Amino acid sequence: MSRIYRVSPEERVEGQSTQGISREQAVQTDGMWSGFARTEPGMVSGWHHHGEYETTIYVLSGSLRMEFGSGGEESFEAKPGDFVFVGKHVVHRESDPSSEGATLVVVRAGQGEPVSNVDGPE
Repeated sequence: MSRIYRVSPEERVEGQSTQGISREQAVQTDGMWSGFARTEPGMVSGWHHHGEYETTIYVLSGSLRMEFGSGGEESFEAKPGDFVFVGKHVVHRESDPSSEGATLVVVRAGQGEPVSNVDGPE
């Protein structure tokens, strides 16, 4: 059955964590996960991927640096208003090079475990 509902900040629940990132789940269905994430200034997350999920991140505030690729050699910095796309099984880590914490809206489409922490990229 299709439904329409609202999830207030108080109704969000703790999402799966990755070192340096606090996630709050707003909605999870069989094929989608969405929520809110925060980083601390200067943080560097652990390496991870999102399994069978494709992920879109919208940067609300702060700065988000994405590292990925062979040995983590590729990177870019996303600013407020930017969208970031992360494909299935792409090992990456985020960092916050700014002096303020970043706030992010995250939406994932797929199935399975939404976060898998790993040692690093190959």
